[in-house]
Amino acid sequence: MLDLNDVALFVQVVEAGSFAAAARRLGMPANSVSRRVQGLEQHLGVRLMQRSTRKLTLTDAGRGFHARCAEQVQTLAQAAQELADGSQQPQGAVRVAAPADFFNWFQMDWVTEFLAMHPRVKLDFVLSDARADLIGEGIDIALRTGSIQEPNLVARQIGTSNTLIVASPAYLAARGTPEQLSDLAGHDCIIRAPMAGTAIWRLEGPEGKVETNVQGRFGVNTMDAVIKATLAGLGVALLPAIMAQPLMDAGKLQPVLPAYGVHGVGIHLVYLSRHHLPRAVASFIAFTMDKVQNHTMAVQTAQPSSSTRRMPL
Repeated sequence: MLDLNDVALFVQVVEAGSFAAAARRLGMPANSVSRRVQGLEQHLGVRLMQRSTRKLTLTDAGRGFHARCAEQVQTLAQAAQELADGSQQPQGAVRVAAPADFFNWFQMDWVTEFLAMHPRVKLDFVLSDARADLIGEGIDIALRTGSIQEPNLVARQIGTSNTLIVASPAYLAARGTPEQLSDLAGHDCIIRAPMAGTAIWRLEGPEGKVETNVQGRFGVNTMDAVIKATLAGLGVALLPAIMAQPLMDAGKLQPVLPAYGVHGVGIHLVYLSRHHLPRAVASFIAFTMDKVQNHTMAVQTAQPSSSTRRMPL
């Protein structure tokens, strides 16, 4: 079989003008270069060049062979160089799964900044409060809260968040403010579910972890809709502090049973375990961690991870 490396070596010798000059360019012994060109001639069954102590002269076969090969060799070399250069720069599409309200707190200006930094990268967001199937949906990175159970995922914790019980001033004025946890049984609570009905809120309070049954006539499966329903006075809701606090500061929501909530909920970027993470994916992970941890979008962990943490099998 013809060794294309020997063809490229022949082209290098012709362009350098001698075996010695080609050997210096390539960092090879001159005798090795000469031996491989001889091997190419034997394989082709023709002499490509006449050798003398002073110079090399191409035969007719050599000139014809060089004319047909030189451009292709140069094209291949250029393609290899472009690939090598490109592998050092983030490029390609990054598919990100995030909650439906992701862009309520992740600023679109940050996306503009990231894309300006990496002109060869394309971002494709899949927004849904349903937990994404990374393999089935072709997801590169997903934003998740709580514990990560899948053994095939790598998780980067970017911070923690708290969950608060809140309601609108209008609702509390009409229905009264719960004074103790058991009072929630007499209130409409906004159920995070596809259908209205009952749910169990698992909370932390003065007595530790507790569970309480709640009920309501309105249920919905996205956090953004839960917030809108709460603002509209449809009931008491359990909301992440990152979303509730600005509304509380504006007087649009009020705390309910402030001694109760959920504390230290982990916020993670997760992705499939792989040995060679694409640079575009790694760049978006690093960028997002920086933005979230340095713009108070989440309660920063005491020692944010600087490397991937593989979940136990």
